[in-house]
Amino acid sequence: MFGRRRKRSEEDVEALDVASEELTEDAEDAEDPSEAVEAARVSLPPAPRPDGPWDVSEVREPGEGRVDLGGMLVPGVEGMELRVEVAGDAIVAATVVLRDSAVQLQAFAAPKKEGIWTEVRDEIATGITQQGGVVDEVEGPLGWELRAQVPVQLPDGKNGVQVVRFIGVDGPRWFLRGVISGQGAVQPETGSLLEAIFQDTVVVRGEGPMAPRDPIVLKLPNDAQMVPDGVQQDEAQGSRFAGGADRLQRGPEISEVR
Repeated sequence: MFGRRRKRSEEDVEALDVASEELTEDAEDAEDPSEAVEAARVSLPPAPRPDGPWDVSEVREPGEGRVDLGGMLVPGVEGMELRVEVAGDAIVAATVVLRDSAVQLQAFAAPKKEGIWTEVRDEIATGITQQGGVVDEVEGPLGWELRAQVPVQLPDGKNGVQVVRFIGVDGPRWFLRGVISGQGAVQPETGSLLEAIFQDTVVVRGEGPMAPRDPIVLKLPNDAQMVPDGVQQDEAQGSRFAGGADRLQRGPEISEVR
């Protein structure tokens, strides 16, 4: 199920090395080195992705074993539910629910030669701490991520916290963000399958102009049905997503606090 990506060429690796050296020289020459270091931290080019997630140009058969949502192709795993997140009339995210964990996937446009995950992490962390939450930036299995306790209001009106993990990867002109919740966030060591789903996701950015951070709009597969919350799987007759690994629902969005 998990695709293989063509190896990054030696020219690409050399280009990354040159960019890193230039940023280091800028920091050494600046009047305020701390400002230059921060600028370098934000402006780094996308890092190599030897294990994904993938650009559509990097996978021979992107539709094999994946659910085609237009702007993303999401791996299918036995026993999962796939919920779509709607903003207005547009589908902008998908959430994979697997037993007692979930990962929300959302792809955004990004600059051609600059990664945005570092900057986005800083913004998410700032927003959560301003809300009274707690955030730790750690190096996880997929690189740098945020592990956060986000303040929420419980159904009974009391205040509580939701434990979530924000993961992200910069690609060519796109950025893929994942938000892991449930046991995969509370006990990160149990989230390996969600991480594998994130890594094997294929992003279809398209060639049209998009402003950085604009969400890459998704679509339902041609033969899919929207199943409202509360409808049992055996009631969704006539859809290939009416059970098991591929049921589509509209679900509540887990969003970053700004």
